[in-house]
Amino acid sequence: MATSLRQIQTQKQKLAPRQVLQARLLQLNTVNLEQTILEELEENPLLEQVESEEQEEVEEETAIDDMDVSLEDMYSDESTYYLSEEKKDMPLPDQHTLIEDLIDQLQDSEMNDRDREIAEEILWNTNERGYLDTDLILIADRYELLEEEIIPILKKIQRLEPKGIGSRNLEECLMIQLEDEEGSLPHEIVHNYFDDFMHKRYDKIRDRLDCTEAELHDAVEHISHLNPRPGEGYSDKFQTVIPDVIIREDGDDWVITTNDGGLPELRISQDYEEQLKNGSFKGEAKKFIKEKMDSANWFIEAVHQRRITMVNVMRSIIVFQPEWFAGNMDFLRPLKLQDVADKIKMDISTISRSTRGKFVDTPYGIFELKHYFTDSIELSEGRILGTFIIKRALEKIINTEDKHKPLNDDVLVVELEKQGYTLARRTVAKYRDHMGYPVARLRKEI
Repeated sequence: MATSLRQIQTQKQKLAPRQVLQARLLQLNTVNLEQTILEELEENPLLEQVESEEQEEVEEETAIDDMDVSLEDMYSDESTYYLSEEKKDMPLPDQHTLIEDLIDQLQDSEMNDRDREIAEEILWNTNERGYLDTDLILIADRYELLEEEIIPILKKIQRLEPKGIGSRNLEECLMIQLEDEEGSLPHEIVHNYFDDFMHKRYDKIRDRLDCTEAELHDAVEHISHLNPRPGEGYSDKFQTVIPDVIIREDGDDWVITTNDGGLPELRISQDYEEQLKNGSFKGEAKKFIKEKMDSANWFIEAVHQRRITMVNVMRSIIVFQPEWFAGNMDFLRPLKLQDVADKIKMDISTISRSTRGKFVDTPYGIFELKHYFTDSIELSEGRILGTFIIKRALEKIINTEDKHKPLNDDVLVVELEKQGYTLARRTVAKYRDHMGYPVARLRKEI
């Protein structure tokens, strides 16, 4: 038997400090960004705030066109940009979000820096329900690793609180929550008879597991109290909203403005810069000042990069959703984070950071950026629509029904079909449930 040896050279990717900083600032909303800037001003003596009488002049001189982003088609000043195809030739309360809490939990885990970095990347690729929103192999490829090499990291994430975060499907999510109950009836049902459970084939499950009706009832009841959406119900809900981006019509164009005009304007301390040039610092003092200057420059650059990324993302959303921004708020095209990532040539985790918990002030009101992202569904006749349209139609039907005689799912199917949306009953039931509407008998009013 011939034996072949192959040498595999793997290059490990590690984000540079400035990239880590850019990612950290991008995930902040406007209020938290201001707080972070003020903290950085206190900690870094090389960083100073431009006084108000100097600010207008500095804004004109601050260069952002030397960054690795093309701004040819989007600029007025450093925070206001115009969107036009012809031009190619915004307090959220300071509170801990779920992602931040999970990242804090990682600090207590026995992970090295590289594994923790990968773990954070996985977390930023989870959706609002807490499920992994991209193929694990794509994250592995970014670090030039095999998928099986980062599965142990994913498993550690899934055991954080809330349990099941980062799961790839419902079955995996429930199994993680039941792993301490191995050998129990609920564990056996989910592990071996998940499809039967989902389709309520209880007689089949009872016969195969040889359990009583009461035992099966208790097991099903136990499973139903597990958390199928571990990312929901956390404190990512806000009472007060300050938009991160503002958009306004300007004729046939859109003006996109980041809502950070009131943030402190930053620059390198001129006194320290002059002293460094004059050779006033020697030895360790010189090394310290240079390190702080690098840190200050990275911070200023990261603030500018956040601004540019937010505008690029918003600009892409407008391009993908022309009907909505033209005033048809009942229509949204299917749109995924990956679509925006591909268009502006950024990683999907960057898009996740720039849209999670961010709001935009539009002529039609203030909306969360995630509002513009919707899955697609193929209707029976082959048409592909965004699920938002279906849900919007379903919402109107339920809201206008006779509350003394609410419509059951079969009737909802018929009503949607009248509007040109032919869907299976189970699909309608799923959307109704996702929207928070109970079954007809529970919607009945006396």
